[in-house]
Amino acid sequence: MEDHEKGREAFANEESYRLHALRHSTAHIMAEAIATVFPGAKFAFGPPVEDGFYYDVDVSRTITEADFPAIEEAMKAVVKRNSQFVRRNVDHAEAATLFEGQPYKLEHIGNLEGPLGTFDQGGFVDLCNGPHALRTGQCKHFKLMKVSGAYWKGDASRPMLQRVYGTVWPTREALDQYLFRLEEAKKRDHRRVGQQMGLFYTHEWAPGAIFWLPKGEVLYHTLSEAMRTLLLGEGYVAVRTPMLFEKDLWELSGHWAHYRENMFTILKQEEGETEGRAYSLKPMNCPSHMLLFRSTKRSYRELPLRIHDQGVLHRDEVKGALGGLTRVRQFSQDDAHLFCMEEQVEQEVTDLIALVNRVYGAMGLGYKAKLSTRPVEKLGGEELWDRAERALENALKANNLEWTVNAGDGAFYGPKIDFDVIDALGRAWQCATIQLDYQVPIRFELSYVGADNAPHVPVVIHRAIFGSFERFIGILIEHYAGAFPAWMAPEQVRVMTVSEKSVAWGAEVVAALKSAGIRVFFDDRDDKIGAKIREAHAHKPAWQVVVGERDAENRTVSVKSRDADLGALTTEEFVAVVAAESKVPFAVR
Repeated sequence: MEDHEKGREAFANEESYRLHALRHSTAHIMAEAIATVFPGAKFAFGPPVEDGFYYDVDVSRTITEADFPAIEEAMKAVVKRNSQFVRRNVDHAEAATLFEGQPYKLEHIGNLEGPLGTFDQGGFVDLCNGPHALRTGQCKHFKLMKVSGAYWKGDASRPMLQRVYGTVWPTREALDQYLFRLEEAKKRDHRRVGQQMGLFYTHEWAPGAIFWLPKGEVLYHTLSEAMRTLLLGEGYVAVRTPMLFEKDLWELSGHWAHYRENMFTILKQEEGETEGRAYSLKPMNCPSHMLLFRSTKRSYRELPLRIHDQGVLHRDEVKGALGGLTRVRQFSQDDAHLFCMEEQVEQEVTDLIALVNRVYGAMGLGYKAKLSTRPVEKLGGEELWDRAERALENALKANNLEWTVNAGDGAFYGPKIDFDVIDALGRAWQCATIQLDYQVPIRFELSYVGADNAPHVPVVIHRAIFGSFERFIGILIEHYAGAFPAWMAPEQVRVMTVSEKSVAWGAEVVAALKSAGIRVFFDDRDDKIGAKIREAHAHKPAWQVVVGERDAENRTVSVKSRDADLGALTTEEFVAVVAAESKVPFAVR
C-alpha cells in the first residue's frame, strides 16, 4: 500500500491502515465496474466501512443481486488490468470538467476548498483523498453483498440513491472465513433461535419490549439469580427502587440537561393543581441510589457500600433502531453502585476487574478493555477528571490488563472502563462497564463522617457485568447457538418415550428429575422416536433421554449428552451427572 494522504497515524496499526486502503480502492473498482455495466451511472460517495465498502449510485433502473455477477466480472477485469492508483490534485475548474455529467460530485466539489484530490486507476478518475492500494491487482478477494436505498447526504428530501455493498480481504482464506462467519451468524441469529426454542416474543404494540415465554423466563431468572447470589457473596446489598420520579431528581443528577431526549417523560396534573408536573421513567438506577445513600447518616466504617439493583429501566431508543433483544426500550441490568473513600477506589476497581474475569471466563467469553476518557460535555473541573482517569489507569496497570484508550467517550460524570465481550464468531459486544464518578456525589451533597470526625464526599463507582439482561441473553444465544451450558439451559433434560409401554417408567424418571430440581421436558406423545429426537435437537437440551421397553424392565435410561453417548444409567446415576454439571461456574471459588 502507498501513503496517499496525511493522517496515516490516525490508524491503530499498519494492518488497519492497509485494510482501509484495500477497501477504499475496491470501492473505486466497483464504481468503474458499475459504470461499465450501467452506462451513464452517476456516483455519490464510496467509502470503506467495517468489513467492506459501499458506493452510492444513481442508475436508470433498480440494481438487484441478479446484477452482481455482471458487476463482479467487470471488477475482475479492472483487477486483472493491474492499473496503478495515481493521485493528482486539481483545481475547481479542472474538477468541474473532469466530473461533467456527475451532479453529485459537482455539488460536493462546490462545498470544498483548496486543491482537490483525485485518483486515476487506468482511465477511471474519482474524486478522493485516499488512501489507496498501489495497484488494482491487489484487490482480488472481493464479493458483492447487498444493495439498499440511501438518500443523497442522508436527507430524505434529496434523491434516493442505491447503495451497493461489498467486502474485500487481503487473502482468499480471509474472505472465505468472513463469509463463513456471516452464514454462521445467520444460523445463530438470536431472533431465529429464540423463536425456534420458544424463548421470547415481540409485538408491534410494545416496540422495544420483550414478552418472555416460559423457557425464556427460566433463562432470564437463572442468570438474574446467579448474578444476585454472586454479588451477595461479594458483600453487596440488594435493593429495589421506584421506577417513576419527578423531574427534580433528574435536574439534580444532570440527566434532564444531558440525557432528556433518551427518557420517557410523563406530564401529570394532580387534582387542585393549575399546572402539570413532569415525571420520567428511570433510564438508570444511579440517582435513586444516591438518594438511598443520603437517606441516613453514613460513617467511613460502612464503606465501601455496594448497592445492587435489578429494577426495570426505560430508555427511548429510536424505533427504527430497535431489534430483537440487543436494542430495546425496556430492560433490567445487573446494576450496582459502590460508595467508597478515594483511597479505596483502586482496590475496588481491581476487585471488579477480577469479578469480570471470573464471570466471563466461566462462560467462555474473552474480552477487550477500553479506557474511555472525558467527553466534551462533562460535569466537574479538569483536576477532578485528572484524578479520576489516573485512578482507573492505575487499576488497569495493577491488574496487568491490556487496554486501549477511547478518547472522549466517558460518561458526563466520569471516566470509565468498558469491556467488549468477544463471542464465538469473534464479534465484539460492549457489555461490562466500570465508571468512576466524582461529580454526581457532589451534586447530591453526599457525605460520610471520616475517621477525623469530619464530613467527606464519597467516590461512586457505577458498574455492570452483564449490562442489560435482555441484550446479554441475545449475545449468549448467538454465542452458544442456543446450546446453553447445562446450568443455564432452559431445558436441561428431554425425556422421550419409545412407545406407550414405556410411558409409566418415563413418568417416574421425570418425577425423580424434577424432585432433584432439574428442568425437564417430557415427550410422551404417540409418535416415532426419530421424530421426537429431531424435535429435541431444535430445543437443544443438555441431555436427551430415551426410555424404551428394555429401559423400563431394567429401570434404567438411555442418555446422550450433546457430545457423547453415556449409555444406560440408573436414575440416581443420571441425577448425579446432571447435578455435577449444572453448578453455576462463577459462583464456585
